[in-house]
Amino acid sequence: MTQVAYILAASHSGSTLLAMLLGAHPDACTVGELKVTRLGDVERYRCACGQPINRCQFWRDIAKRMEVSGVSFDIANAQTALAANGSAYTHRLLRPLHRDRFLEGLRDAALALSPTWHRQRRIFAKRNTTLVQAVAEQSGARVIVDSSKIGIRLKYLLRLPELNVRVVRLIRDGRGGALALMEPAAFADATDPKLRGGGSGGNRDDERLTMSEAAHEWRRSNEEADHLTGAMNRDAWMQVHYEDVCRDPAATLARIFGFLGLDPDKTNADFRSVPQHVIGNGMRLDSGSEIRLDERWKEQLSDQDLADFERVAGDANRRYGYR
Repeated sequence: MTQVAYILAASHSGSTLLAMLLGAHPDACTVGELKVTRLGDVERYRCACGQPINRCQFWRDIAKRMEVSGVSFDIANAQTALAANGSAYTHRLLRPLHRDRFLEGLRDAALALSPTWHRQRRIFAKRNTTLVQAVAEQSGARVIVDSSKIGIRLKYLLRLPELNVRVVRLIRDGRGGALALMEPAAFADATDPKLRGGGSGGNRDDERLTMSEAAHEWRRSNEEADHLTGAMNRDAWMQVHYEDVCRDPAATLARIFGFLGLDPDKTNADFRSVPQHVIGNGMRLDSGSEIRLDERWKEQLSDQDLADFERVAGDANRRYGYR
């Protein structure tokens, strides 16, 4: 049974940074977001190694390993997202974020009415377990880190007997996460503008949210995580804060590695010294290993932005320890 460390978080909470730090451990590996969505132009989308994703030898080798297991795989069309291979009906039902046990029971019952759902779940299980096993074989790692973040994916990964899924719940001050949702190119992407948008230099204007929308997304994502972890055994998940990862990476990583059953003395904060083949946030394409706490929201958000955030998500932010 392969162990997966699943990072559960709202968007732009530092999951890619944490995944790369964890993946630098000699007994762990990450390829970022195993749900593999929205790669865009694969001729221009770059793997963290710097190669265009469709020319990366690591991903070619993964495809060969999966082929041996009977799964045809192309990183440009991975089909590992939960909604892949489904119908319009199942897609609509899977769109809402995870809710409480009663509503999730209703979702499961409605999905069971779909003639395509059982096949869709079998494909999801086969493609994801085979991908995890291929990455483990290719890297020699005992723990594979998945920074996909979203809770509804985690719900169904937890049901796969082939995987031992342990959850790292990552929380960031919602004002920082909201700023990144409002201006993703400037605050949630590669430092070099030419490498943004997956490596193509896109401006990402179509992804920008208002502060009210961003605060709502941050709040709902954390409510989703609350529902999921609240239903799990307490020894199967742990909680960390993005700010602690940045302020004291050695102690925070040691705590996570202990939770995952890995030797904390093998922590490697110079995460870019290890070959990485990460998919996800554009910071994977930056060059330095310096870990810096990003609190630019303190200067960038206007009084009106802060008031809008407070109205939508202020109570939740304080509940997670932010003032």
